[in-house]
Amino acid sequence: MPSNRRAPRAVLVVIVIALVTLVAACGNDEGGETKDDTGTVKGALRVPQDYDTIQEAVDDAEAGDLVLIDEGTYEEAVDVGTADITIRGVDRNKVVLDGKFELENGIRVLETDGVVVENMTAKNYLSNGFFWTGSDRYRGSYLTAYRNGDYGLYAFDAYDGQFDHSLGSGSPDAGFYIGECYPCNAVIDEVISEHNGLGYSGTNSGGDLFIINSTFRLNRAGIVPNSGAYELCYPGRRNTIVGNIVHDNNNDEAPAIDTALLAQGNGILMAGSVENVVERNLVYDHDRTGIATVPFPEEDANDVPPDPSEYDTPCEETRDQPVPEEDANPGTVFWHPTGNRVTGNVVEGSGLADLATATIEGNGVTVAGLNNCFSGNTFATTAPADLELLAPCEGAGNGGDWSKGAFDLVPLIADQAPAPPDDTYKHTPEPGDQESMPGADTAPATRYDGPGTPDVDAIEVPDKPTG
Repeated sequence: MPSNRRAPRAVLVVIVIALVTLVAACGNDEGGETKDDTGTVKGALRVPQDYDTIQEAVDDAEAGDLVLIDEGTYEEAVDVGTADITIRGVDRNKVVLDGKFELENGIRVLETDGVVVENMTAKNYLSNGFFWTGSDRYRGSYLTAYRNGDYGLYAFDAYDGQFDHSLGSGSPDAGFYIGECYPCNAVIDEVISEHNGLGYSGTNSGGDLFIINSTFRLNRAGIVPNSGAYELCYPGRRNTIVGNIVHDNNNDEAPAIDTALLAQGNGILMAGSVENVVERNLVYDHDRTGIATVPFPEEDANDVPPDPSEYDTPCEETRDQPVPEEDANPGTVFWHPTGNRVTGNVVEGSGLADLATATIEGNGVTVAGLNNCFSGNTFATTAPADLELLAPCEGAGNGGDWSKGAFDLVPLIADQAPAPPDDTYKHTPEPGDQESMPGADTAPATRYDGPGTPDVDAIEVPDKPTG
């Protein structure tokens, strides 16, 4: 039978001690950090409370540390050389790095792995807002980058990374860029890119590179994976582009480099990039095409495209290979788009064609021989006509006429928008407040080991936004 006697005092003391220990443990993360008396993570390197500048805190940080930045404007260009640290603002919209159109990069991570940057804004830099190069295991989350002179969020020769819940706006090149990596093992998820030359650009990148669940709007062109020998690891290949909203990328008031002028008015454009998967995107209201595969003409190229038998070779094995003497200085090279798979997209409101494929024919190259395929899309127009019957993704085509309604690239290449003034990016629209990272001032730093593989099969065509 249960006893009605009170527990002895010693037992009560033990229980109280156990409860206190349990409460303390619940406030710890795996590394033993707790909150301090201000409610922020204990042990964080705080700016400006502990360090006058972000750079000073970053320089003093060690692996596993959190640099926590309070509200304010910081006129700095921060270089990061310590691995496995997290740099975080307490409020995405109120922690602002401002280059004043005098400094090069907001935060630049140089050949350093595991650096996470979260929950802040970088604006008015001559080059990039947030930049990782030569880095593995990079992550940029809840970031806003606008009015920067090259790119918003930029990863070059970097692997095992992700950009998420971020906005890139007002860059002449691209709001988001991942380049010179294969296999990249990278994810772009739930981002917004607007008022740029290109919404997304990726030169010679791909291989487990996923661009998903994001919005690309009001750029000169939307999503443009591309190839060229001016960077290593060519060609661009095997990107997976699923579940994005891509619309109104005709913005002739946006800043632009030459490639953006050439690509203007297109939604998703495979410019010499090969073997990409483009599925279940919503693409609408473009002056030229919704989704198209076209060649990229590279003048004064350093090399010619490799044989497809080399596509599986990792970048680390090809980057230092010398160019064969017979291929050196080949002049103008056309990087032809081959083996791209375009299925299940909803495309509408395109000025020339909702779906299109074309190339500059010659030397045995024909548009029919590029093996780009189109199936199960919702559309009104294609170029050539009856494209899904000519080049289905399952089974043989109908053997029809590829010249009927063919997409003529020559006048499009010649008919480019005029180049805007170089300082156009300095006057692009200022974005409104963006969603801030939950628990930014209390969440401990955790080691970032790279993105998981997203479940793209579960992604559906998104609904058209209202308003």
